[in-house]
Amino acid sequence: MVTPRWTAAPAQAASSRRRGAVLERAILDAALEQLSTVGWSGLTMEGVAAGAQTGKAAVYRRWPSKEALVADALRVGLPSFEDAPDLGSVREDLLALCRAAREAMYSRPGFAVRSVIHECDPAEAEQFHGVIFEGIVEPTVRLLREVINRGIARGEVRSDAADDHVFDAIPAMLMYRSKMYGCEWSDRELEEMVDRFALPLLRPGVG
Repeated sequence: MVTPRWTAAPAQAASSRRRGAVLERAILDAALEQLSTVGWSGLTMEGVAAGAQTGKAAVYRRWPSKEALVADALRVGLPSFEDAPDLGSVREDLLALCRAAREAMYSRPGFAVRSVIHECDPAEAEQFHGVIFEGIVEPTVRLLREVINRGIARGEVRSDAADDHVFDAIPAMLMYRSKMYGCEWSDRELEEMVDRFALPLLRPGVG
């Protein structure tokens, strides 16, 4: 007697069923993928469940709302920041930081963050303020502070340049172009921004 092929399906499905941290990571990855492709407005719990190849109930058991799911997806997906570059000059250090920031902005988590920032209304965006501040703003300021303080010690940078206005300026430039023009910075444009904007701002004798 030949056993019908369909009788093996339940056992096969049970053996491949994911649980716990493995399933949660698949759901978070699917949420990042949705954010980076269809954006905040297009993301649905159903779409995330389909992307993770699980049921909608499995998503809602862990995250009661779209906002809670996205906050965790960003928290897990944002890149970690290493030590600031030390290439011998403030110019080269800033360029290396800007290139790293560009790569992060155009990664999948970067597109996800921008979809939240650009598409959420103020009340919705407030829910992600802590995640974005702790995961992006604070690490960026820390790296810039290291580079600028090192430049001050070498005499390349004016002694009063390590302040919040200076730390805001370069990230603001990068984000402005991304938001207003939707295009990526080329290497040449990054060099021009550092040479014509950042270095004059930091140079000794400029107040």
